[in-house]
This record gives sequence, structure tokens and C-alpha cells, in this order.
Amino acid sequence: MSRITQPALLVLSHLRWNFVFQRPQHLMTQAAADRAVYFIEEPIFGQHDDHLDVQEVQPNVHVCVPHIEIGHSPAESQARTARLLRNLVQEAGVQEYDLWVYTPMEYPVAALLRPRLTVYDCMDELSLFRGAPPELRVREAALLDRADVVFTGGHRLYEAKREQHPNAHPFPSSVDTAHFHAARTDLDDPAAQRDLPRPRLGFAGVIDERLDTALLGDLAARHPEWQIVMIGPVVKISPEDLPQAPNLHYVGMQAYADLPAFMAHWDAGLLPFAHNDATTFISPTKTPEYLAAGLPVVSTGIRDVIRPYGQQDLVRVADGAEAFSAACGAALAEAGTPGGEDRRARADAYLSTLSWGRTWADMQRQLDAAAQVRAERAAAAVRSGRA
Repeated sequence: MSRITQPALLVLSHLRWNFVFQRPQHLMTQAAADRAVYFIEEPIFGQHDDHLDVQEVQPNVHVCVPHIEIGHSPAESQARTARLLRNLVQEAGVQEYDLWVYTPMEYPVAALLRPRLTVYDCMDELSLFRGAPPELRVREAALLDRADVVFTGGHRLYEAKREQHPNAHPFPSSVDTAHFHAARTDLDDPAAQRDLPRPRLGFAGVIDERLDTALLGDLAARHPEWQIVMIGPVVKISPEDLPQAPNLHYVGMQAYADLPAFMAHWDAGLLPFAHNDATTFISPTKTPEYLAAGLPVVSTGIRDVIRPYGQQDLVRVADGAEAFSAACGAALAEAGTPGGEDRRARADAYLSTLSWGRTWADMQRQLDAAAQVRAERAAAAVRSGRA
């Protein structure tokens, strides 16, 4: 049984808990070891009175969905959300809480709350994503001004945010090594791919504008003998715009628990990302997950993949259809060879330094330091008679 020793955590997220299991879910699962976590999703609007649906999805993790009456201005709707959250804090008997923000668009909600600390976990440069609202940058500036500490989802993003906040820290994607290590055991082949021949090259993640669809189609055309398995929801792009081929298989979103079984029957993991605004700052979570599963990995030249994975020769990095295809062929040919075993051993050694538990512990130390700074400032204000 977990013991609550830290202030509660209110999390404002643009991603829903039951979406792809990624950074927010990993971190909040760790936080729940000694905190009550209230994971607040974006509102659902309708012809109903304002109310908050709260479900405890795992010990100490409460998913909260605001239901807001339709027909109000954005500012009024966000004020209504803030009132629901203040009521939640009061009714739950929460004496003190920290506010953890993923989406700057919810800054008007954040501004109406009174947390001990405000944390901005900037996992992506959302302003560069397709369909980003123009006011996002303005709200992010306000959030950065208010935040006590800023975390970033990768080193490239840190280089940008450290220019905008004096207390920014990089925390790239980590990995649940034990979970994906299960792919190296004798797991049953999932029905969605069971009838496909080998070799199989797979991708697991959100299928959106960050994917290089032309590269994917070219790879399928160059090697009709390779089966390419694409796991994940299609978001912000039309499914009709995705390349189609007999050896390209879109199997939809799969449960996080089932990913090792899929990877156990792949021969390589793919990171076929485009070079565009949306990928400038990404740090793909799948890089260490593929490696933990024991797969050779081929990626396009994403900066947070090149450093450290490409530089340490843990992942093949190639741009352009011909080079990427050749890198995939080399990865498949290396399977079972001394070179392949050496690469896997070096990857395992690197992954031994990573875990979401370690990431959260390092973040918690930054929160403790920020809280200490806050407390010292408050004490100084009392001493000077300004409190």
C-alpha cells in the first residue's frame, strides 16, 4: 500500500489517459507512489450541467474529465473548469497540491488555481504541430513566466526552453526495460499479425504528420518481401493519405501491455520520421523501447535519436529512401551475428542507466529544490514585513 507523503498533483493534459501509453502515464504512475494524482483531461462539452467525472484507474491515479455546459466563451468555459477543480481539491480534502501542466492552452485554468508549485513538462513543441492554435505561443509565454520549474522531453527541446526559463531541465524519454524485455521470451504472436510472413519491420506510436509517409511507401515498394506492421492511432491526418501496399499493415492502436508480444515477432523496429516542423524537437519514446525488446533499430536523422543512440552506434540512422532501405537490409542481415549480439549488449548496457523510476526521482529532486526556494522567499518576505 502506497503512503502519501507528498502534496497532491493536479495534471492538466492535452492527452487522454487511455490514449497511447507514453510519457505522462509513465511519470504519473511513478508519482502515485507517494502522491494522489489527479489527471485532468480536456473538457467534454454538451447540453448538461457542469460536473467532473472522476475515476481511480490505478492506486492514487484519478482520471478527471470535466463536462462543461456548451455555449459559453472559451474564457468562461475555462473558468468553469477551474471551479470544478477547486471543488475537487476541497471535497477530496487536499491541503496542498502542485500543478503539472502539459498543455499551455490550459494556462487560463492554471492561472485560476493556487498550487504550491507550477511545473511545465514540455514534452513536445506543440506550437509546431499541425493545427496548433495561434494563441498557443502567447499562453506558453505566460506559463513559462509562472512556472517554478520546466522539464523538457528531450535535449533539443531543452536547448530552446533554457533560453526562456532559468530553471529548465532536460528529461528525455525513458523506458520500462523489464516490460519490453519480455519481447525476448516466448510470447504468442498476436492475431493481428500472426498470419504475416517474415521478415517483419514494425512501428509503434502515433501515426500523424510526423511520419514520413512517402518514405514508408517507398520502403514497401522496394521490398515487397518485407512485411511492415504499423501500430498506433491515425491522428490529424487522413487515413486515405497513408500509403497502401499488400505488405503494409495498419493494425490500429494496441494496448501497452500487448506491445512486447508484437515486438517479439518483429525483426526490426522503425522510426521513419519526416523532417518537418513537427519533428524538430521530438525525442521518440520508441527508441529505447525497441532496444529493450532486443530489436535492431533504423531511424531517420532525428536529432535526439542521433544523440546519443546514433553516436554510440546503437541505432542505424539514415535519410532518403535508398539509404533508409539499405540500413533496414543491414539490420535484418545482422540478426544472430556476432556484430548484432555486440550491438544488443551495448544497447542493454546503455538502457541499464535508464528507467522511468529514476527519471521521476530526478524530477522529484528538482521539485523539492523549487519548493525550498519558494519557502525561503516566503520566509524572507515575512521577515521583511512584506507578507
